[in-house]
Amino acid sequence: MTETAGGARDPEVVSRFVEHFAAQLVEAGMPRMAARVFVALLASDSGSLTSAELGERLKVSPAGVSGAVRYLAHVHMVSRQREPGSRRELYRVRSDQWYEALANRESVIKHWEEALREGVATLGADTPAGRRLAETLAFFEFIESEFEMLVERWRVHREKTFGG
Repeated sequence: MTETAGGARDPEVVSRFVEHFAAQLVEAGMPRMAARVFVALLASDSGSLTSAELGERLKVSPAGVSGAVRYLAHVHMVSRQREPGSRRELYRVRSDQWYEALANRESVIKHWEEALREGVATLGADTPAGRRLAETLAFFEFIESEFEMLVERWRVHREKTFGG
């Protein structure tokens, strides 16, 4: 049984939570192993675990953990750090991981916007396909313009709710 500042925690209950939330992330499109690794990190008190610790908790191979961490680092949901005095890497989930993941998506949306502009020009803005692409482009531009205000509102709310 894992001891925490709040008392004893049943590892089986934690494991069920990890699998349940990971399944929700998989339904939203995240790769299965990446979802499991991410939630295991999120559910750890320290927010960081080694590859061996992740493998043990999730009952998976180091290769599975490695691929998942590579994906999660690419989408800015975890970071890698060297364990002080060791060659082992720690994988850490940050408190701003959702912001980073969304900000990363914002750069993807910018690329989509460029492609959609090209599509509208290619197909013609006055054609049904061109109008459909133009509407999709307008949606992404709207989301992008609202994102900055939303992030600022989140920062204020986070400061008020959780402090510095």
